[in-house]
Amino acid sequence: MEHIKLLILGSGPAGYTAAIYAGRAGLTPVLYEGLQPGGQLTTTTEVENFPGFPDGIDANGLMDNMRAQAERFGTDIRGAMVVKTDLSAAPYHLWLDDESEVTCDALIICTGASAKYLGLADEEKYRGQGVSACATCDGFFYRKKKVAVVGGGDTACEEASYLAGLAEKVYLIVRKPYLRATQIMQERVLSNPKIEVLFETNTVGLYGDNGVEGAHVVFRKGEADERRYDLPIDGFFLAIGHKPNSDVFRPWVKTDETGYILTEDDSPRTGIPGVYAAGDVADPHYRQAVVAAGSGAKAAIEAERYLATL
Repeated sequence: MEHIKLLILGSGPAGYTAAIYAGRAGLTPVLYEGLQPGGQLTTTTEVENFPGFPDGIDANGLMDNMRAQAERFGTDIRGAMVVKTDLSAAPYHLWLDDESEVTCDALIICTGASAKYLGLADEEKYRGQGVSACATCDGFFYRKKKVAVVGGGDTACEEASYLAGLAEKVYLIVRKPYLRATQIMQERVLSNPKIEVLFETNTVGLYGDNGVEGAHVVFRKGEADERRYDLPIDGFFLAIGHKPNSDVFRPWVKTDETGYILTEDDSPRTGIPGVYAAGDVADPHYRQAVVAAGSGAKAAIEAERYLATL
């Protein structure tokens, strides 16, 4: 069984940044990329709000740059994914999907969170071509265009309100006859003249030759007064929640009811000595690449200080 001084799980902005900082500190980290090398950012196209790129940068290009930088500082990047853990005592024991096992003195968890989708084949077909799960990331591309947001909670209302500041028209598609959002968010959406709420409506498909050009929707699906029609839109935003990729750690670390790892104070510390969480797996609020990168840096600094005490 291989023993590793510092193990990093996940290859989004948090994981790669943690690896860059740890590598520069001479910790020779090992990083497992997991299920989606590059993280959620690779599901979008151009990134225009990451500092240092005034003309924007291709999302995959940004992650390739981060990966190369981590390798430059000595990070050993591997392709497996962790499937089981034992964090009851150091050294920590992890099992991987390539049937190997490792132990480590310190662990940085950067496994991210996966956006929830409706499960339509068209969502995958148009991903990066009109389908998005992040209005803050991609809203700029829909200035003065028509978009739809799916969801009825606070997140959906926040996304719709944000997009209303950019788009010509925002449809909020809600499958129930009411919004689940807090009262203040409901009032904000319902009073915005650029937002039209489509209650009791389900999306059953998307269409378009060059990206999303519209959605196939159903009003009161399955009822006697069911009505199907096409909704012309340029962008389709999912806002029905995220699932943090924390299942294999939940027997050991504290999480909230959704599964986001809880950290101590304003730090990446999990409460287990030498175990840290950074990026979207511990962030239910911001879910931005620059925030994830910053938390990855903090985790690496904490890990360096911890390892110096051993």
